[in-house]
Amino acid sequence: MKLVIGDKNYSSWSMRPWVMMKHTGIPFDEVLIHLRAPDTQARIREYSPSGRIPCLVTDDGQSIWETLAILETLAERYPQHEIWPRDAAARAHARAISSEMHAGFVDLRTNMSMNVRAQRPGQGATPGTLADIARIDAIWCECLARYGGPFLFGRTFCAADAMYAPVVSRFMTYGPALSDAARGYVEHMQTVPAVRQWFDDARAETHRLAELDDDV
Repeated sequence: MKLVIGDKNYSSWSMRPWVMMKHTGIPFDEVLIHLRAPDTQARIREYSPSGRIPCLVTDDGQSIWETLAILETLAERYPQHEIWPRDAAARAHARAISSEMHAGFVDLRTNMSMNVRAQRPGQGATPGTLADIARIDAIWCECLARYGGPFLFGRTFCAADAMYAPVVSRFMTYGPALSDAARGYVEHMQTVPAVRQWFDDARAETHRLAELDDDV
């Protein structure tokens, strides 16, 4: 299979299926397309009819170009991996918070864009962004308390953790105030080899977008 992604420093959506596949050991070839280059859209459309990434291209040539759809496809094709929690109630909970991440938190996305290389403590802290952060903190605290940690649904890194992995990156960059439990989750996620590899790869990238890297 191929996983088509954007720059690791900037592409939060690409990070989600990548870390899930790396963590579980699902084999894939990485196709990295630099964002906002003259040929970006043409290259993406070679794989993704929506013109968006990430896009998973299966061995039989099918394209899946939406993050949650990719995760669901992986869960169906690789049932031996606990991509979603085994317990039905926990699985429904994981899907709910993953869908909330997928559809919401617009202020956070807008004002605290993903940039692994940057350090911007205190920037972007609008009232709407702080409300988003408070909601994410509450989600994490509830999950960690209910399922015992260290991941959101217990001892296994699952799709919900993958969906919130780019938020971990944002919190590393912007340093908002967090509860002790949420801060502990951010620290623990940085020890996950797949997450750490994404961050290391992002820091090593040479492609720069001036409008997003002016302070790096």
